[in-house]
Amino acid sequence: MSKPFDMELFLVGVLTGSQATRQRHLRQAKVIHAAIADHWQRESPWSWQRKHVAWFLEHRLTRRSEATRYYYFLTVRLLTGRLEKSWCFKYQVKV
Repeated sequence: MSKPFDMELFLVGVLTGSQATRQRHLRQAKVIHAAIADHWQRESPWSWQRKHVAWFLEHRLTRRSEATRYYYFLTVRLLTGRLEKSWCFKYQVKV
């Protein structure tokens, strides 16, 4: 049996800011990871493709507030930076 993926260890090198900010990014990264693992059966961020993260941003956050979507977008930027990917996601403001 394999050990569950440790998101805190994965993000330790890119997390900056206050303790509250780091905890928020970690909490949101775990939510993103759980959603992608549940829907796409991808247990590790190393196996993610751009479409998996785009799916989360477009479909899982549709009913969330503008502020919540923005903070998740910031967390996604940290994740893609840690993965050393050049993925670009357009942050869209609902009008």
